[in-house]
Amino acid sequence: MGDLVLHLDGISKSFGGLSALSNVNLHVEEGTTHAIIGPNGAGKSTLLNVCIGRLKPDSGRVMFDGQELTGKQPHEIAQIGVARVFQTPEIFQEMSLLENVMLPAFAHRDGSFRFNANKLLSKQGEIRDEAEHILEDVGLKDQMMMEGGSLSRGDKRRLELGMCLILHPRLLLLDEPTAGMARHDTNQTIDLLKKIKSRGMTKVIIEHDMHVVFSLADKVSVLARGQIIADGNPDEVREDPKVKEAYLGGTQ
Repeated sequence: MGDLVLHLDGISKSFGGLSALSNVNLHVEEGTTHAIIGPNGAGKSTLLNVCIGRLKPDSGRVMFDGQELTGKQPHEIAQIGVARVFQTPEIFQEMSLLENVMLPAFAHRDGSFRFNANKLLSKQGEIRDEAEHILEDVGLKDQMMMEGGSLSRGDKRRLELGMCLILHPRLLLLDEPTAGMARHDTNQTIDLLKKIKSRGMTKVIIEHDMHVVFSLADKVSVLARGQIIADGNPDEVREDPKVKEAYLGGTQ
């Protein structure tokens, strides 16, 4: 086993009388792509929300690179090096694509996610150049002066990915990164995520599209009814009878 960058130990979370997560343990190795799959309502998005501090677990710990994240605020976790692409794209609708990608970098590089006008002006050229390069990577540079709200759902997802990449996270959490995309756009996103992996970035991906999962994942964890029911490499998980019953329906 390689070095662990993310370690979830005994995570449980309930909403009223409903148990969303029950004693979940997850180990993500540095530099890998780790997919979490499972049926709707299994607790996958809840698990990511616990990791980024949007939800506090009822019990258990979240560790990132030896630091405990449990109880930290989302902006503190982002500053440490964890970024998330959401299931519903969170972009600035009335800003240009270029501004959307530049804005998180200004806040992040100030060291506090607060704005400092002098620092902003001194870094503007540097950040613009990087933002343009990232927009080229995600296939949106030709549209960089368009407003974010004018994009298709699939392009909004790629824009949000660019907004995360400019933060240079060590760990990138992606919630359904290809949802709403045509197959051509999905394949472009797969190629982009492979390129990110080649740069050493660790990724945790929630995904329903098995083509995406088995194209990218080094390891797959299967979540059902708030519990991990299988864990292993893609081939092992593909053949696991519990997985076929709970999620894949017995077919490939």
